[in-house]
Amino acid sequence: MDRPKVVEYSKPLCVEDYPCGAFKAGHLVQDNAGWRVFRPVIDQQKCVRCLRCFLVCPDGAIDKSGDRLEIDYGFCKGCGVCAYECKLGAITMVREGDETDAGL
Repeated sequence: MDRPKVVEYSKPLCVEDYPCGAFKAGHLVQDNAGWRVFRPVIDQQKCVRCLRCFLVCPDGAIDKSGDRLEIDYGFCKGCGVCAYECKLGAITMVREGDETDAGL
């Protein structure tokens, strides 16, 4: 699966240069800038691949292309929407830098 490419943002010089309508999918202005305090960790034993987390992730940071769901921490902002929406509790939010979680 092709991950979104980071596209350098350049401020438009005049009003006509601003995009009108929707942006082309697959382009991000920046990756995670390092301000995330909590990160989601998927317990693969509990996960049934219902894809609810994938569908609600506002950053598109959950990859479903393999045998199991994986989180791209380069793009995850740590909002916690995936953990909140996971009805089985397979996703927990872990403080950034805590290496004791099951996901590492």
